[in-house]
Amino acid sequence: MLLLAQSPLLNFILPLLGSGLVGVAVFVFIRSIANTLAADDFEQDREWRYDVNRIQELSRISPVYRIFQPVLQALARFNRNAFREQLPEIGRELQAAGFPRFWTPEEYLGLLEIWSLCLMPAYVYLAVLFLGPAGIVLAIVLTMLTGWLLRRRLRGQALHRVVLIKRRLPFMLDLVTLLMEAGSTFYQALERAVEEFRTHPVGAEFGRVLSEMNMGKGRIAALEAMRDRLHDDDITGIIGSIIQGEQLGTPIVRIFRTQADVLRLKRSQRAEMVAGEAAVKMLLPGILIMASTVLIILGPFLINFIYMDFGT
Repeated sequence: MLLLAQSPLLNFILPLLGSGLVGVAVFVFIRSIANTLAADDFEQDREWRYDVNRIQELSRISPVYRIFQPVLQALARFNRNAFREQLPEIGRELQAAGFPRFWTPEEYLGLLEIWSLCLMPAYVYLAVLFLGPAGIVLAIVLTMLTGWLLRRRLRGQALHRVVLIKRRLPFMLDLVTLLMEAGSTFYQALERAVEEFRTHPVGAEFGRVLSEMNMGKGRIAALEAMRDRLHDDDITGIIGSIIQGEQLGTPIVRIFRTQADVLRLKRSQRAEMVAGEAAVKMLLPGILIMASTVLIILGPFLINFIYMDFGT
């Protein structure tokens, strides 16, 4: 530790890093004061009205966006060129994970990069403290790994939410079917079902379908938008069957009942498949446990036999 403290390169890097952190802190403080004092309305001739409203909503719901807005927009421009092929997939995952629709893929990716850069000083300090100047390379690697893990976390959130939707979707379809059989229209039945499942992701998704229908979008177009948001094979098949039934004139009540039964059947088949795979996956741990048990039981006898004095 004494040698690290006397290293000339370390004595040069740490003051430079401290000065940079102070500069960033001053910039963030001044920027936050400017954002607080600035008016909420943007000039309408510079940006589209939707973009203005989107920026205002993001500034309201995200403190990180409000504080780091210039940096985040610069990172968004970089991401738009550097990760052009990945942005559509990130956009679908944002929608499937239930994040506010005001986020664009490049801006959210910039948000993850900001979180990674905020952790970088801690990585640099710890790596240089234990490894010396060579630890800077490790700190950079850890920063990139943090960004990758945050990106994986978004994908996991999207998959988890889609699974929750598929688990509750048969019950919602059953409720819509019962309400329509009782005399309600599709709109009334969907509105009542959304109210019933308002705290669940399936209620949020169909609530968005209902909102789009209220704004003038057709039933088929609203369902297609939901299909594109979730991007799941089972949900795509269900919505495709509903759209096909609409076009062919099939009663929608029959379609909902059939699709609910199909979802339950697929869930049972998936459970059977997981149970079948569990037996195979437990084979190797079982063999290792058996081998350990045999070694524990026979080990002392083998040791006594090896070191036994046959001459006496």
